[in-house]
Amino acid sequence: MRVAIIGGGIAGLAAAYELEKARAAGTDVEYTLFESRDRLGGSLASETINGIVLERGPDSFLSEKPAGAELCRELGLADQLVPSNDANRKTYIVVKNRLVPLPDGLMFLIPTKLIPTALTTLFSPTTKIKMALELLHPPRPSDQDESVAALVERHFGREAVDRLADPLLSGIYGGDATQLSARTVLPKLVEMETQYGSLTRGMLAAHKQMRAKMAAMRAADGNGSAPRPAGPRSIFTTLKGGMQQLVDAIEKKLQSESVRKSTAVDSLERYESGWRLRVGDRGEFYDAVILASQAWVAGKLLAATDAALGDELTGIPYSSSVTVNLVFDESQIGQLPDGFGFLVPAVEGRAMLACTFVHRKFAGRTPTGKAVLRAFLGGAKNESLLDQPDDVLIATVRRELSEILGARIVGPHIPAEATQVSRWPRAMAQYAVGHQERMKRVKARAAELPGLRLAGNAYDGIGIPDCIRTGRNAARELIAEKQPVAATN
Repeated sequence: MRVAIIGGGIAGLAAAYELEKARAAGTDVEYTLFESRDRLGGSLASETINGIVLERGPDSFLSEKPAGAELCRELGLADQLVPSNDANRKTYIVVKNRLVPLPDGLMFLIPTKLIPTALTTLFSPTTKIKMALELLHPPRPSDQDESVAALVERHFGREAVDRLADPLLSGIYGGDATQLSARTVLPKLVEMETQYGSLTRGMLAAHKQMRAKMAAMRAADGNGSAPRPAGPRSIFTTLKGGMQQLVDAIEKKLQSESVRKSTAVDSLERYESGWRLRVGDRGEFYDAVILASQAWVAGKLLAATDAALGDELTGIPYSSSVTVNLVFDESQIGQLPDGFGFLVPAVEGRAMLACTFVHRKFAGRTPTGKAVLRAFLGGAKNESLLDQPDDVLIATVRRELSEILGARIVGPHIPAEATQVSRWPRAMAQYAVGHQERMKRVKARAAELPGLRLAGNAYDGIGIPDCIRTGRNAARELIAEKQPVAATN
């Protein structure tokens, strides 16, 4: 079986790694990985400057999703895994140039503790009253998808959307809460509303169930019938030398002749016996294809084979982003606020979406005495920033940091030891309202095309572990289809 993998981001790399494992184990499979750029990894890109690890794209992955850490361990990177420093985790929201900490007891978007919610300056008295009355909401079965903003506003008011939901989701998806699908992005909250009505009551019930489960595990451990549960898992995990380590480790496992960088696939056609790719002035034939590119690229390639499927894929929206890394000597700047950084609501009218104090988030990646501030810009509401020159973007970030943190901390007179600007056009898929219904149509049409698999962040999860999972699963499914069925008596 010959397999073409189109797209050399982490999903395509994971698929290639899985096929290489099968080939090395004796499976009759060949693969070719096509990547239009001169490097692999997509948005996973790290650089080390004077011992400081700077991430151009994602700086970590969610620890609770196992696919990321599992692949790292398979690649021999177990000793390079670094947990986030959650003991010092604290996040702020910018409100009128002031940093307001997220109140204690906030479980994602849901306030679960009365006193911290009552005392926070993040919300007005009107919003706090609405949050208290939210406990009275009756169950509300829903047969239609809606935006995250509509769900949150119905329960907690518009201010909760502007100051909480929108900045939190913008930090994760680079998207707009008025456009993102509640069923896809926050499925547990939709389920809670159906069962409990009140999201607060639903979250408290879920927390109670979790405590009971942990207590049962501890009791079983006391009887010697169950292993002692490990301590609390960190929220994020990264690699000591940067996420580039994952890319490099996979690339080393692949056959060099099976990887073709700086090679774009111009067209894709389905034949009765397989797939024909046009690469430059050449036609190449494969038994199967894994499309691990952005959905809009996959849609264009599939348009000639299935116009409806191509339209569905090109219809998936994407947002763009910019990251700006600034490195300072800590002796030159003032005292930064405690915690990991802050989020900036769109209603504040700023270019920045967020800023992370990188040197605090992960231990061992920044030398003592250095501070790294990582700003995020762009997103669904400010795509035009990608067209700004590097010096303008750096000046914008420095001005806004000075206005938010104070000129005495990171004012324009304080020199930056290093700066780094990275642009990621149309890199983050947006799960818009109706995404699940779109995915049903996509899967149904794709199933009619033998030997085709889709992988990446546009379908079933946007994070690194999700991309790894979809890439590896695509490869495993193709291998399973080609395995002979054992004879039975």
